[in-house]
Amino acid sequence: MKKPRILIVDDEDDIRDILKLTLAEEDYEVIEACDGSEGLKAAQSKSPDLVILDYKMPYIDGREVCRRLKKDILLRHLPVIMLTGKGDLMDKVEGIDAGADDYIVKPFEPKELLARIRMILRRTERDLEANPLTRLPGNISIINELQNRIDKKSPFAVGYADLDKFKSYNDKYGFEHGDEAIRETARIIIRSISACGNSDDFIGHIGGDDFVFITTPSAADVICQKIIDEFDTCAPNFYAPEDAKNGYIMAHDRKGQLQKIPLLSISIGVITNEYHHISHVAQINEIGAELKSAAKSLERSNYIRDKRKE
Repeated sequence: MKKPRILIVDDEDDIRDILKLTLAEEDYEVIEACDGSEGLKAAQSKSPDLVILDYKMPYIDGREVCRRLKKDILLRHLPVIMLTGKGDLMDKVEGIDAGADDYIVKPFEPKELLARIRMILRRTERDLEANPLTRLPGNISIINELQNRIDKKSPFAVGYADLDKFKSYNDKYGFEHGDEAIRETARIIIRSISACGNSDDFIGHIGGDDFVFITTPSAADVICQKIIDEFDTCAPNFYAPEDAKNGYIMAHDRKGQLQKIPLLSISIGVITNEYHHISHVAQINEIGAELKSAAKSLERSNYIRDKRKE
């Protein structure tokens, strides 16, 4: 079972040491950051399960760090415990106003801190069945949402999206860069649906570089095109300048042959219930996989929408 990963953000070495010793009692995995800027970077790249955040720090204080975390569409569900000074009532109030889930006063009682951490982690796990990398809803939520749309019998469109040439990119640049490409893809999909979709649209993360979104047939085309446009604009930023300029990397293909591999692109297959009677989730998965495979064969970012009639 994966150990919960806790990010400590505090500019005092002594406090970080005390927190590490306390957290060692529960065998948590600990990440450290010595200021707010470093803490934000760690939260974005290390996928912690919880943040313990000091309120008073130089450069970026805890309130601002918390505010930025809660504004990030991939980090807003990350629970934050704010550390405040004894008797600093306004620190507590402002920390909670910034989005902190709980606070604890320094000097703290270790057993109380551990109890609060356990409580918040249980609550977060219960409230959010999510992909650990992007915090988007995972497979259980995806299946339930698809079945709910089927049961309602209202018009829907389901987009299956994934990245092309991702394995080669991951092999060359490593998992940390690969994870960041996946997180940025999630942000692009979320922004596109927020801009062009409906208030009740759904976005899920199947796993790896595979995503799904549910919208209405009337919005599907413009959403797909916006995702593609944003992704193609962003993709060169995932690469070293020379590779981005060349438009390819030298890497081994799936047969082990050294090849010029194009930059990452995104393929989307879209199925709707406009022309198909859909009665169960497996139908959507089967047709969606077929359409996405056809889209990937075109060797560039694109989408294919199923317009075949029964």
